[in-house]
Parts: sequence; C-alpha cells; structure tokens
Amino acid sequence: MKVLFVVPYPPGRAASQRFRVEQWLPVLREQGIFYSIAPFWGTSAWQVLYKRGHYLQKLTGLLLGFLRRGLLLFRLPFFDFIFIHREASPLGPPWFEWLSAKAFAKKIIFDIDDAVWLPNTSASNKLAAPFKWHGKTAHICSWSNKVACGNAYLQQYARRYNPAASYLPTVVDTLHHHNRCKQQQAELVTIGWTGSHATLPYLHLVAPVLQRLEEKYAFRFVVIADQTPELPLRTLVFKPWRRETEIEDLLEFDIGLMPLPDTEWAKGKCAFKALQYMALGIPAVVSAVGANLTAVPDGVAGFTCSTAQEWYERLEELLQSPELRTQLGTAGRDWVGQHYALQEHRQHFLSLFT
Repeated sequence: MKVLFVVPYPPGRAASQRFRVEQWLPVLREQGIFYSIAPFWGTSAWQVLYKRGHYLQKLTGLLLGFLRRGLLLFRLPFFDFIFIHREASPLGPPWFEWLSAKAFAKKIIFDIDDAVWLPNTSASNKLAAPFKWHGKTAHICSWSNKVACGNAYLQQYARRYNPAASYLPTVVDTLHHHNRCKQQQAELVTIGWTGSHATLPYLHLVAPVLQRLEEKYAFRFVVIADQTPELPLRTLVFKPWRRETEIEDLLEFDIGLMPLPDTEWAKGKCAFKALQYMALGIPAVVSAVGANLTAVPDGVAGFTCSTAQEWYERLEELLQSPELRTQLGTAGRDWVGQHYALQEHRQHFLSLFT
C-alpha cells in the first residue's frame, strides 16, 4: 500500500500536522505501508507566514506551493490513498482535491481538526481572506472515501456530506513522547499556557483573573508560543516554543490553562492543550466549551469553567493545594492513557486505509 499525505506545512513545524499526521507515520512503517509527505509551504515561506509584512516572500512561497501541487498530480497514479490534512492549498477552489477524486479516481481520506469551513484569517494575513474559499470543505467531504474528525462537533458537520465521517481524536503518544509525570514540589507555583499566534488572543479571557490572583498570591505565569504575548501581567514569563524542549518546557507548569470563547470556531477545537497537560500529570483548567467538556472530566482530572469567578476559585484552590494538584494530575494522566493515547486509537487510524 502507498499513501500520499497532502499537508499544509513543512514537517515538524505545526502542532496540528505533527499530531494529526506525523506522529502516525511510525505506525504505517510498522505495517510496511509506504508513504510520502507533500507540504504546500516551503520552509522559508513558513518562517514568515504568520508575521506581518514579508509580502514578496509570502507571494513567492504561495506560487511555489501551487507549482508543487501541479507537479504532484503526476505522482498521483502511484498512490493508493491520498490523505489530505485540512486542505491541499490555502487559497482558491479545491481543484487538487477534485482532480484527485474525480479525474484520478483516488481514495481520499480527509482529515479536519478545526472548523475550517468558517472564516478565521489571522490579522497578519487579512489580505488573503477574500480568496480562502471556506465553502470548499463541504465539497471535499463529499468527494472523500472517509473523513477523520477531531471531535464530535466536526463529525456532526462532516456527516451532512459524508456518512463515512468518523471521530478520531487528536491523541498523544504516552509511551515515547508524553511519557513523564509532573512532580508537584515547587515552592513557587507555575501556571502555564502553550499555543500559537492563532490562540494567543484567548489569553485575554483569563488575564483579569490572573491579575486578581497576582494581588494575593505569588506565582509565575509562563506562556510558550511562537509570538510574544502582550498581557498586563507582572508575573508573565515568555518562552519561545522549541520542539527539542517541548516536554521539558511543559513540565515547568504546575497548572495548565486552556481558555476559549464560546464561539462556533472554538467548538471546532480538539482540546489538545488540555490533553498535553493531563498526559504529563498537570491539572488542566479550561473553558467549558466544545471538546473541553468531554476531554477534561470536571473535578476529576481538572476543572471546566464557565465564568470568571469559577476561573478564579478553581485556580485559587490549585494554587493553595499541591495535594489537589497531584490528585487531579494523576487522574488526568490515567484518563488520557485510557481515552486519548495513540496506542488506544492505533487500529482506528489504520482502518482509514481500507
């Protein structure tokens, strides 16, 4: 069997692609399945893609990406399955997907872990917004052999167009990657958040709560991201995300946060931050929105919060009690191992290629 992975980004760069596609590649190798990865963006364009300006470099990267997709058509006859993560190209109609499914009669596996049919262009790339063709998601679903959906909300959408849409959560490898456990022994507690430029604005939802806590408690607030946050917090410590130190950096956290607004876009999120925290024995405090409600058992492996007061009270409890942090962290690690571990979903992933 031969599988072509059509992905947006260079390997090893984007969390979505790393955990929805790249961490499954060893499983394919074990089965003797040949695969090839075809990113749209090259490394140089990716490095400036979500920064302001650099328009010439972005345009050059875009044109090269379309050229790669055009040349990729000549390779399609040599593959049995075409696995498309999110979309084949960031702008314009789904011509590559249509040709793959209709002209080349290939079996398409379409993978989504965000509500990609909704407009959600970053401020740094707002000029691209009119060319995004968000409506193409429905067409790609209908042309696909199977659709893999990161949560129930995404599956509900995909099933409008394809009854073969299944729920495949974003999972973590608890044996080889997220395989360590936080020891709650720090004298100065660290509250932490990890994410990207796209989700940094969500921190403003909890900034007032953290300001209130700063008036009463000593703690650090560590943000791990690809851009420096702008938050009115004196406890703020910024750490640039680095793949090489990802686990060590996360293990600095004693408490992990995942705030989300109650929007349709946020309902498409797959609670991955919370899963990373819990897999490492770090209690998660999250917004009671979308997949967070099923990923984080409230009061068992962490807390789900609906109001600012709930955020304050839950974080205050955890700041005051290392025993509670240990209890919730241990339960969260067990929960992820049972429900969101790569090893538990191995057969489901392989069943996509049938």
